[in-house]
Amino acid sequence: MTYVVTQACLKCKYTDCVEVCPVDCFYEGEQMLVIHPEQCIDCSVCVPVCPANAILPDTDEQSAQWLDLNREYADRWPNIRTKKPPLPEAETYKAVTDKMDQFFSPTPGAGG
Repeated sequence: MTYVVTQACLKCKYTDCVEVCPVDCFYEGEQMLVIHPEQCIDCSVCVPVCPANAILPDTDEQSAQWLDLNREYADRWPNIRTKKPPLPEAETYKAVTDKMDQFFSPTPGAGG
C-alpha cells in the first residue's frame, strides 16, 4: 500500500505533510503536491496533518485515479523536504471539489 495526493490539494498546497514525512517522498508542482508511490513507506503520518484531507491510501476507491498521476509527476517535479506557506488562496479553495480540470498544472514547483 502507498498513499496518494488527490485533487483536494489543488490551489491549496499545504505542506504540513512534507514536514512530517520520514522519507521525503513528496514532490512539488505549481498547484499541488504528489507522493512518489515507490518511496512512500506507508507510515500514514502525513494523513492526519493535511488540512485539506487530500491524502488517501491507494486502497481507497477514490484514490485509484490519483495513483498514476502521483507516479508520473513525482518523476517530473522537484522533491520538497521543507514546509512552506500554503498558496494564498488555500482557505478559499480548501472546500472546493472537482478542481482537477480547472486548476491542474503540469508546471513544476520550486522544490526545496
